Formats: sequence, structure tokens, C-alpha cells
Amino acid sequence: MSLYLPVNASGSVAIAVCPRCQKKLQYADLKQDPNNKNWYCGECVDIYDPWRVAARQAEDISLQHPRPDVKLEDAP
Repeated sequence: MSLYLPVNASGSVAIAVCPRCQKKLQYADLKQDPNNKNWYCGECVDIYDPWRVAARQAEDISLQHPRPDVKLEDAP
């Protein structure tokens, strides 16, 4: 890790430390994690966790035109 961070063209820089990897970076380079809404560096941001998404709606798998029951003694 370098001692100094490169300065953006804006002139003023706020230094931040990623809470997960403890890497220092500019405050503008932090990204919000979609799971817990905290701010981390680009390498520590998780992809959206599918377990936090609401459950899918159940599908209607019943037969649309069911066959009427046929008695075995009536079968040819």
C-alpha cells in the first residue's frame, strides 16, 4: 500500500478507510453495498444477496382441462 493517495482533479480529498479490508482510499471511491447499505471499497462490495429477496410467487401447476376419471371395468 502506498503512503500517498493520488489526488483527483477536484483539489480537495477526503480520506476513508474500508471497514472490511482496512484499505485507505478517497471518500468518493466508496460504493454502497446493496445488502446492508454500508459503504465499502469496490473490491469489498458484495453482489446482491438473493437470500434477502422476497420469495417467488407459487406457480399454478394444476391441470387446465383435467381428464374425467374412467372406471376400470368400463375400460375396453
